[in-house]
Amino acid sequence: MYISNQLIWTVTDGSQGMISQVNGLAQQISSNIVQIKTDLIFPWSKLQPNLLPVYKWIFKTNLDFTSKPKVVISCGRKSVYTSLYLKKIFRKNIITIHIQNPKVNSNKFDFVIVPNHDNFDGTNIYTTTGAIHQFTKKIINDYNDKIEIPNKENLVSIIIGGPNQHYEFSNKVVYDIIKQVKILKTKYKNYFFCVIPSRRTDNSSMDILIKELSNIAFVWNKKSKNPYLFSLKFSKYFIVTSDSTSMISECAFTGKPIYVYHLPFKRISSRITNFHTEFEKLRITRKYDNTLDNWKYTPLNEAERIAGILRSRILNK
Repeated sequence: MYISNQLIWTVTDGSQGMISQVNGLAQQISSNIVQIKTDLIFPWSKLQPNLLPVYKWIFKTNLDFTSKPKVVISCGRKSVYTSLYLKKIFRKNIITIHIQNPKVNSNKFDFVIVPNHDNFDGTNIYTTTGAIHQFTKKIINDYNDKIEIPNKENLVSIIIGGPNQHYEFSNKVVYDIIKQVKILKTKYKNYFFCVIPSRRTDNSSMDILIKELSNIAFVWNKKSKNPYLFSLKFSKYFIVTSDSTSMISECAFTGKPIYVYHLPFKRISSRITNFHTEFEKLRITRKYDNTLDNWKYTPLNEAERIAGILRSRILNK
């Protein structure tokens, strides 16, 4: 259901995770979507949005107002500036929706969408379980690219992130992941294992994974066709490193069992801890424990659910 095919601008800093979130929500509201990448001059590029005023000249790229958007969906710190600027110009003639905690008063937007684990409250806020994303049943079911994986009937996908501000990702961790895959392959000989690194998985880790696991698993080398959608469609089980909250949310769309391999913290985050606690309580995930058990849970489809709420609110404006 679309709102009269009205033009939506999705605004991000260009990172894939944020693009997935804004597009995931936008495609549930309209089919007329234009992606905008925010690029700011210093110091706006470094500071939180509530510290500096917003002017047209702080943007490195010109905004083309030939076609004015009806809805602006933004995600991430830098995109807050764009959303605030557009609201300043067009006021009530546009509807602004921000995904994630904007670090400014939520009343500066028409709607704010945040995950439960952000603990961000306000009168115009809607909360989600995990992250919104771009995948739909149609996208997954229609996927038919050929991937050189011989056994898609008994597929286990191991999805690996990388270092960030909260988690360590050393060679020691990589070798332990390799050890766990080898243990599983010994225990479950009829299963095939697909190892999928992410953009944050560094080249050194990639080299180790390929060297140690290529004889017993498919290890994506980041050069051939990405098997991620193949994995979402065919996997019986997922094992995902704990830093990858967005990919855990995407896997939860399938309703299939998700094991979380917990990386060592270098700085404990209550936000990330809350995410994992919530997903465990909902029986979506379990801590990885060298086993592959079946369990059921209600698949997450938060983009569709939130879009249904927003459509009624937008149509009433």
